[in-house]
Amino acid sequence: MLSSIAQPTGAAAGPARGTGRPFSRLEQLKAAPRKPGEASFFFFDAHFKADAVKVLPGEYFVHDEDLLIMTTLGSCIAACLWDRERRIGGLNHFMLPDGGGAMESGRYGSYAMELLINEMLKRGANRLTLEAKVFGGGAVVSGMNTLNVGERNTAFVLDYLKTERIPVVSKDVLDIYPRKVCFFPASGKAMVKRLAATNTDALVAQDRAAAKAVLPATGGGGSVDLF
Repeated sequence: MLSSIAQPTGAAAGPARGTGRPFSRLEQLKAAPRKPGEASFFFFDAHFKADAVKVLPGEYFVHDEDLLIMTTLGSCIAACLWDRERRIGGLNHFMLPDGGGAMESGRYGSYAMELLINEMLKRGANRLTLEAKVFGGGAVVSGMNTLNVGERNTAFVLDYLKTERIPVVSKDVLDIYPRKVCFFPASGKAMVKRLAATNTDALVAQDRAAAKAVLPATGGGGSVDLF
């Protein structure tokens, strides 16, 4: 008697071209069309032994399966939203609260939060059962504390979520540490690792770019250099 064998999660019915084997979930994710701002860097995470997607600055990702969504933060913020009843989750990564005349970019908090919430609602989430976990806002670049980029980002996202009546169930924000955030959208579990302030060149460059965007223009037409 033949027993039925379930397809692996995310496996397609047809074979991968030229291989005779089913498409893996990673292959499907990589091949699928992406919306503007949706993360597209997929890989297998050896530590968690899970398919994963990395969310870069200005991006977001929403899913309802056991996929790992991860990002790395300096002064930026990542908001993890989860529908506790429908078990749909998503994460974004923004650099500044707002962008003046360039609001329609996921690098800015107002637009980033709209992108994330709207995509979750399209996937079947209910605004009334959403909850949030918030990470980031660290002062990781020495000498930039007076610009308060991390503090401004943190204040913005907490105020935004309060206005939208989405409860913040946990947060790890401010301080001086870069952070690696791992979020599992099917369970709503979020993990954060505070990183040592070494080998963070990419985060430092990212935070300097964010800081330049909030510096006021000088009356004499000069520029301000960050060191």
